[in-house]
Amino acid sequence: MAGNEIWTIGRILKWTEDYFAQKGIENPRLDAEVLLGHVLHKQRIYLYVHFDEPLQAHELTAFREMIKQRVNHVPVAYILGEKEFMGLTFKVTKDTLVPRPDTEILVQGAVERLRQLGQEKPQIADIGTGTGAVGLSVLHFVKDAELDTVDISPQAREVAEENAASLELADRAHFFTGDLLAPLQGKTYTAILSNPPYIPKADIAGLSEDVQLSEPHTALDGGEDGLDFYRRLCSEAPAMLMVGGFMAFEVGINQAKDVAELAQANPLITRTEILKDYAGIERVVIAWKEA
Repeated sequence: MAGNEIWTIGRILKWTEDYFAQKGIENPRLDAEVLLGHVLHKQRIYLYVHFDEPLQAHELTAFREMIKQRVNHVPVAYILGEKEFMGLTFKVTKDTLVPRPDTEILVQGAVERLRQLGQEKPQIADIGTGTGAVGLSVLHFVKDAELDTVDISPQAREVAEENAASLELADRAHFFTGDLLAPLQGKTYTAILSNPPYIPKADIAGLSEDVQLSEPHTALDGGEDGLDFYRRLCSEAPAMLMVGGFMAFEVGINQAKDVAELAQANPLITRTEILKDYAGIERVVIAWKEA
């Protein structure tokens, strides 16, 4: 990509798509469009109606740097420093997982049930919060709720705090650093939510290069069978739920029944639900403490 050539939007997109494809990037055209749109501060539709528009030198330089990062399997969200989730924009860094579309099922399920409960000022905990995407999204859609978040990483906690501020939710959110529920002992919640690490240790080596090389392994590794964190949550969380409250967890493929059984093994849990994601995979387990 010579710097003294004239590179139009259409030409640079085609070149980048081909280059990404050669390097094994999974969505070469989409990634090219998202990155170029970010450089130009334009929506992707703009690119399609301005194919013949030439890039300025500084735009080409910025785009070239993004291309280098992407072919080194840095995820697009880390290059941009942000990711959309539930229609909201979250800052992401290499200290946090990139929020996934499937995790929206967890948020939607929690919001629906909190609204059905109709409790005044429901108290929510988000365990292993990362960017804060789960807890802060629920807070956004349940207007009178209050949120406590926990992450073992101080750096992730800082990112979540920044996201709360940018989403104008900081007045209803509180942030703790620590191991799972430990910082919240003595408190009671309407809902305890978590998208914990759930990848079996042996499976991490088979993940995509984007994930393996860039995302924090502490947020992925769920132990030998992927269920270590669910065992702890299902043991400890029910005692911290109010009567009529629930806990809701995202789970990995083929883990839902095992996690539901772990929840039901706690005598405080009266029933469980399983929600499927957009691909029909059982993705969320909800466990109720109804009496």
